[in-house]
Order: sequence, then C-alpha cells, then structure tokens
Amino acid sequence: MTDYKVKFEVFEGPLDLLLYLIKKEEVDIYEVNLTRLATQFIEYIDVMRMLDLDIAGEFLVMTSTLMYIKSRELLPVDQQVTPEGEEDDEDPRWELIRQLVEYKKFKDAAAQLQTLEIRQEEVFPRLPAKPDFVREEPAGKAQASLFDLINAVNSVLKRLNKAEDLRDIFEDKWTVSEKIEHILKQIGRARALRFSALFESATSRTEVVVTFLAMLELIRLRQIVAIQETAFAEIEIVQAPPPEQPSATLAESYANAVVQEAVVGETDSTPAPSSN
Repeated sequence: MTDYKVKFEVFEGPLDLLLYLIKKEEVDIYEVNLTRLATQFIEYIDVMRMLDLDIAGEFLVMTSTLMYIKSRELLPVDQQVTPEGEEDDEDPRWELIRQLVEYKKFKDAAAQLQTLEIRQEEVFPRLPAKPDFVREEPAGKAQASLFDLINAVNSVLKRLNKAEDLRDIFEDKWTVSEKIEHILKQIGRARALRFSALFESATSRTEVVVTFLAMLELIRLRQIVAIQETAFAEIEIVQAPPPEQPSATLAESYANAVVQEAVVGETDSTPAPSSN
C-alpha cells in the first residue's frame, strides 16, 4: 500500500488551499489569523503525506513561509531577527495577503467567465427550420474538490483515533484493488453513498487510507463522482454519468478504463524501430 500513489492531472495549488481554509473559517482575507491558518495548512499537508499523495514543491515553500510568519508573531518584537535583504518595516503577512487577494480576483474572474460560457451554450441562433435538440437537465450538485475530500477523510481519522484505544488490534488485510471492488459493489447496489458510509466498518488508520486511495483512483478513472449539496456539506459518492456508448456495468467500465490505460502505457514505452 505504501508504494501506491494517486496522481491527478489537475492539482490545486497552495493558494487554493489557503482560500479554502479562509472560506471555511468564514472570515475576510484581511482579518484572517495567519497563525491559526498556518496550523491548519500544515495539518492538511500532514494528511496528504500520510495518504501518500504527491505534494508539489509549491506546497512546501508555502509551508515554510507560513512557519516563518507564525514564528514572527510568536516572538517578541525585540527578539525578532530581520533576514538579510528585508527592511525592518516590511511585514511578510501583507505580502501573502496581497498574493491571496490578487489570486482570488483571477479565480473569481475565471468563475464568471465559466458562468458566461455555460449561459452561452444555452443560446441558440434562429434558423430557417426549427432545430431538433435534446434538452439537457440542469447541473445539480457541485463536485467536491480534493481539499473537500481531504477534509472529510481527516474527520474520519480523528474519530477513529478517539475510538482506537477501545478496539482490538486486527491484522491489516486490505489492498487498494480489493477496496476498489468493494466500493464498486456498494455503488452498484445503492447508486449513492455518503462519504462517511465508506469508512463505517474501518478498524484501523491503514484501512481508512486504503479505502480513500481506492476512491481517488475510481474518481480519476471517472467511474464515480464526489458531490456536495453546498460548500462543506456532507459529501456523496455516486456513479459517474455513463459515456455515450452501449450500456455497461460499473465493474465493466472500470475494467475497460484500466485496460485502456495499460495499453496507452505500453504504446508509450515501445521503442522506435531501427532505421537499419
């Protein structure tokens, strides 16, 4: 299990995580407590490391920046040391807040452009003949982000830690492949599951981690989707919308996705024929 890594094509950066934590605290960017924010940020990084997720270097740089800011706030002013090249009146907190404000502007602008794009897709030009089109159902619940999933599994781990002393010690017997099959069977029966329901029978931290990695792999292969009614609400795991192909079971779709990925990998690794 320790050698198993899940890689995402699109991975949100450290500023996304900071904005997520600020939104969770329900405070203004200019009024955020960076000392508390640093503690929460490091907690998320620790969970990501425990889950064996690939962490980009930008997260480690942001961690060191937050630790520096936190140390300055904890030390008395007369004991603070100004780094070389930094003026005495410079405050690293305002530089970080400025980056967050600028990044949020671009992120909000991107969200508005996406809204306009969706609205434009619903506009149809007048044609000589009446167009025959299928009306698509409006999008419902939003997909949960990676940070939402990490926040949810962190809550599961905290509950497990409180009850761990009261449980007997069992030998870990689960693998990611076995948990993938288990999740596929659950989704196939219920069609939708609460995130916490996936971990109700877990008896150890290792089993929680293996289950979480199996769920991430199924999300990456577009076999399941994690959705939320509102921000920070209970996450639901549902079967992904079927592709425009002949109907197949969820297990068959997963098998086809794995085979296709393996074929692509073998094609990329095949050496080019010799010119001789």
